[in-house]
Amino acid sequence: MSTAPKALFFDVFGTLVDWRQGIARESEAILSAYGHSLDWYAFADDWRAQYQPTLEQVRSGKRAYEKLDALHRENVQPVLARFGVDANDAMLDALTNAWRRLPAWPDAPAALTRLRERFLMAPVSNGNISMMAMLARFNGFHWDAVLGAELADDYKPNAEVYLTACAAFDLAPQQCVMVAAHTNDLKAAAALGLRTAHVARPNERGPGKGEAAPGVVVDWAAADLTKLADQLCG
Repeated sequence: MSTAPKALFFDVFGTLVDWRQGIARESEAILSAYGHSLDWYAFADDWRAQYQPTLEQVRSGKRAYEKLDALHRENVQPVLARFGVDANDAMLDALTNAWRRLPAWPDAPAALTRLRERFLMAPVSNGNISMMAMLARFNGFHWDAVLGAELADDYKPNAEVYLTACAAFDLAPQQCVMVAAHTNDLKAAAALGLRTAHVARPNERGPGKGEAAPGVVVDWAAADLTKLADQLCG
């Protein structure tokens, strides 16, 4: 008989919040004040495209761990240059902080509230702790802890991020469920003994540009967080 899960760990960017809509909206608000008019979704996509290559430098040991805030600030500078924007420190600070104001997917807040009645809950994100705290306040998420990359000094899908989260709750991996909209996240967690739940976000990176279903076998798969809560809570 499998061990009943006691904790749910959540990916955040794309799984709980709509980063593309949020960054397009926030970038427009910030940069239009400086007189710029861009393709805001293209800007958001270009900035996000820098994310994994930069994280891989940390994961591979080519550079030391730095908080995601610092990496976002670094990555947006060449993107701004490509869009013909001459950046200043105030602009860079404002854009970096835009990641604290990403909107939740509509199903997320109520489903998380329901799930928290039964499970320990924490983000296990590549975002740093202060970013996760402010995103939670912005969207009304209520966590039992903020776990993830900063606690491990590493980035998903490296093993230490998941194992550090389990250890923080004094739980074995098989007592924990990784919830994500990304197959690579779930595959890495499952390899360490965590159970896995896939939430479909088929429009994460634009219409039809997201995962409508997991690419590996998972313990639970749901069309949204409400339906996942139905499965886990009965």
